[in-house]
Amino acid sequence: MLGGALNSVAGGGGFIAFPALLFTGVPPIAANATQTVALWFGMSASTRAYRERLDVPRRIMIPLVVTSVLGGLAGAYLLLHTPAHTFLHIIPWLMLAATLLFALGPWIVPRKSSLAHDASVRSIVGASIFEFAVSVYGGYFGGGLGIMNLAMLSAIGMTDIHAMNALKALLGSVINGVAVLTFVAVHVVYWLKGAVMIAGALVGGYFGAHYSQKLPPQLVRGFVILVGTSMTIYFFTRAG
Repeated sequence: MLGGALNSVAGGGGFIAFPALLFTGVPPIAANATQTVALWFGMSASTRAYRERLDVPRRIMIPLVVTSVLGGLAGAYLLLHTPAHTFLHIIPWLMLAATLLFALGPWIVPRKSSLAHDASVRSIVGASIFEFAVSVYGGYFGGGLGIMNLAMLSAIGMTDIHAMNALKALLGSVINGVAVLTFVAVHVVYWLKGAVMIAGALVGGYFGAHYSQKLPPQLVRGFVILVGTSMTIYFFTRAG
């Protein structure tokens, strides 16, 4: 429930779910795959809760969704063919960069969102390339995917935290969705423990998204930065 709620508000549900599965004896690769499957259900529930906030034109939405699918597949393939411990040394630097990018976004990009209805082709291409990189990361590990997506949206000019969370939830569902299909196909998911986590993620994902929209945007943004900072410290400690 906590992982699903955290994902719906700020991202980082994997920061809770992945260690929880490791502590119960699930191997790293299987734990990563299982938490991806479980939290995907929670992310889908939060997408439904955010549906009224999702106001992005199709000419922008379609390229982002397509690149999310391709990147998610590429990341899932890398996970199944690369030692997981190697990535543990890269994660802290990615988290640090994402958190700083999100925190400094309002000061380093224009106040007007570059994802407006009249967005240029160049802006859309740039956003799609950025999203592809984020989705590869999401398909491979997924911990902090929400933070990465929020950082990407902040960097390209979005400033409404609730609209950002809505788009983050949709893109996260797509990225993890294709990864879920891959992990299920190769039978790497621990279904008994995963089923318990799915139930909790569904409840946490929906209610986390629902109640977070009642909070002031500044408070939610501050919480995102706090989560990102905590995740960065955790992964640097783990890598060390």
